[in-house]
Amino acid sequence: MATGWIAEHFSKDLLADPAVRGAHDVRHEIVAVASSTSAERAATFIKKIDGPPSAAAYGSYQELVADPNVDIIHIGTPHSHHFQNAMLAIEAGKNVLCEKPLTVTASQTRKLVEAARSKGVFFLEAVWTRYFPISIKVRELIQSGAIGTPYRTYADLSLGKDLGNGKIDFEDSHRLVSLDLAGGCILDLGVYALTWVFQTLYHLQEGDKKEAPTVVAAVNKYHTGADEMSTIICQFPKHKSMGIATTTLRLPSDIDGRHSNGPSVRIQGSKGEIHLFGHAYAPHEYRLIKSDGSTERVEYPIPKDPKRGGWGHGMFWEADECVRCLRDGRKESAILPWAESIAIMEVMDAALKQGDVEYPELITSDTFDSNGHLNTGRK
Repeated sequence: MATGWIAEHFSKDLLADPAVRGAHDVRHEIVAVASSTSAERAATFIKKIDGPPSAAAYGSYQELVADPNVDIIHIGTPHSHHFQNAMLAIEAGKNVLCEKPLTVTASQTRKLVEAARSKGVFFLEAVWTRYFPISIKVRELIQSGAIGTPYRTYADLSLGKDLGNGKIDFEDSHRLVSLDLAGGCILDLGVYALTWVFQTLYHLQEGDKKEAPTVVAAVNKYHTGADEMSTIICQFPKHKSMGIATTTLRLPSDIDGRHSNGPSVRIQGSKGEIHLFGHAYAPHEYRLIKSDGSTERVEYPIPKDPKRGGWGHGMFWEADECVRCLRDGRKESAILPWAESIAIMEVMDAALKQGDVEYPELITSDTFDSNGHLNTGRK
């Protein structure tokens, strides 16, 4: 669903040979593509990604969700449209993988989860970072006690788009700064920093009932009203831990492309630390530094498919998880359960409220428009 940048990268990853990444139990097939503009645009997209000629090309999302050959729908529209688009698919009885952030508000996320549960369909937020082998390894290291008790996580994802004159290098209509498209750094970038806070300090908590954090946030707003720089502190009092997630559109996380300014993620425990290098959404190296002075450095390059022109972006791992869940009859993934997507959205809700960032009612409403008036938008 949609034919923009994310849909292109995701679809090309689907077409990459699973064996290249060591996956021998899954297979992906693109059976249909939908554009809200025209069937011609969808057909052009299929050719652009070198997709199968047999794939159907639709000029509306309603046609896509009605296709009986479709098992699961990837939603790659702007997040301002995720609630309406995902609900359209869920109400049609389709399994859904929806891009991050799942919605604009926590209320919308809860409504989607309720609908997925009611319809008995699989539903997952496409936070691709969660499914990277390096992410799985980091979680395993923490669970093994490699750094002792984890007490603090720092994580940053920022873009260096400052023009030096008070402006940012985006038109005011750009999705990163437009309120109409739920723009701002928290929802678009900060969600990745929060991903590391949550998968290290929340996800690994023992027991079924996790301790949600209290939230303190500081926000600088751009002249459009969207947030341009934000810091979110997540406190887990019972676990005596804290996570600090930072994001801005003005300064880069990696100043020179060589990570000279240090790791993008730093996880500190009672017996050591784990540092992650590379962008927070797709880190490629971790360093384990123990308090006894020993260190371990491991790189995790993204596999490339030589038969697809050396393509490999890293979104195929989340697609593999979807297939395995569908195969095994699971409606949610243990790697990112519904309750955790809600908890993360509640943190972003709180941060935006504390920063006095307000989006239009049209995109914050949690009432599904079955007539499809908001079923447009591409990313």
